Amino acid sequence: MVSSAKKISELSDSEVIARFRLAQEQAYFTILYRRYAPKVFAKCYSMLSDEGMARDATQEIFIKILMNLTKFNEQSSFSTWLYSITYNFCIDIIRKKKKLQLLFTEDVSRIRNDADEDISDSVLLEMKQERLSTILDLLPPGDKAILLMKYIDDLQIKDIAESLNKTESAIKMQIMRAKIKAQSLHDDLYGKDSIADTDL
Repeated sequence: MVSSAKKISELSDSEVIARFRLAQEQAYFTILYRRYAPKVFAKCYSMLSDEGMARDATQEIFIKILMNLTKFNEQSSFSTWLYSITYNFCIDIIRKKKKLQLLFTEDVSRIRNDADEDISDSVLLEMKQERLSTILDLLPPGDKAILLMKYIDDLQIKDIAESLNKTESAIKMQIMRAKIKAQSLHDDLYGKDSIADTDL
């Protein structure tokens, strides 16, 4: 049990959630909000590319979290659960507004349909930063989200699968295809120029 002398701000996420469930006091939820709102906003902005929409989305996501916090089963960490809700929420916004409608259809002529082909992570990790940002913005929102979850949030395949309600093999396949698309977009935009950031 947590010592009474322990400051609220020093409580772990699980301890904060347990106290919130017990007391239903807003102060405990505020702790979670202060810890994660900036990160959620950054993820919303990376998906929506609009500051106003990102701020609105952040508020709506935390309202959703507040309404469902007592249902959180802690099978994954709170941050994993929160980030999966964030990405799914942003994907829904993009789809509803039809912002990237033309990018939802896979361009079969540009994507190699080889389920056994492995695309190295270096395709993304060695790409010049400004180019990577451009290419991520051109990917379908679902592909962009899954790459951000894997390479920015460093989530495990198992956690991503649980978050998106898919099998681990389906997640692996989507990540592979997303990397193929990223490589194809890079080749289309920048030709055979090196993907490595030689300025680093």
